[in-house]
Amino acid sequence: MPEEMIAIENINKKFGDTEVLKDLNGKVEKGQVICVIGPSGGGKSTFLRCLNMLEQPTSGKILFENSDLTLLNEGQINQLREKMGMVFQSFNLFSNMTVVENVKLAPVKVKKMADADAQKLAIKLLDQVGLADKADNYPASLSGGQQQRVAIARALAMNPDVMLFDEPTSALDPEMVGEVLKVMQDLANQGMTMVVVTHEMGFAKNVADEVWFMDGGVFAEKGTPEQIFEHPQNERTQDFLAKILEA
Repeated sequence: MPEEMIAIENINKKFGDTEVLKDLNGKVEKGQVICVIGPSGGGKSTFLRCLNMLEQPTSGKILFENSDLTLLNEGQINQLREKMGMVFQSFNLFSNMTVVENVKLAPVKVKKMADADAQKLAIKLLDQVGLADKADNYPASLSGGQQQRVAIARALAMNPDVMLFDEPTSALDPEMVGEVLKVMQDLANQGMTMVVVTHEMGFAKNVADEVWFMDGGVFAEKGTPEQIFEHPQNERTQDFLAKILEA
């Protein structure tokens, strides 16, 4: 039986009087890749940030490896966050540290890993994302795509059980998008559990196990990539895909 990593139960999120997430439900199983697609302003990033409690849901439950995150204190949440890698649109690398220093920082600081071991791990992960030769460079000397690959390596350095990606390619020039998506595809092929908010329909079509279409703070439709892209049932999904795929 598949192992459930994340369960979302009746999640609501309000900012003041504005309801941004409305009664969301879903589950993510170990090894699954879930792609969340939909128009801007539909709640996708807020939903993703709720998964690791960067945003506190107004009501509902988020179960991660059977712990309800909404009931935990900040210290307990931080411990569970170590098992959830997060990659943002902006790379958030420390500009005063080399690439390898950026990657090994968390294992040394948080996991108290010996520096030599962290160095080995960082080089291995940089090799995995195709950047071992840039280990001693500073982030400013790298392209956006390279910086985002470093950010992925940095998230992987904590050996997370789940990776969350919030539109990881949206700040990149088109020619750099492919190199980041390839790293993500490799991770998926290795069995990493992933929740990906993305505008890259090709990635969602080819890599996702399930696609969740989000609009107006609700999951309007969920299904396999084939169901969503070839036979969407919901009118909003149909409209969105017609616009996106014409572009």
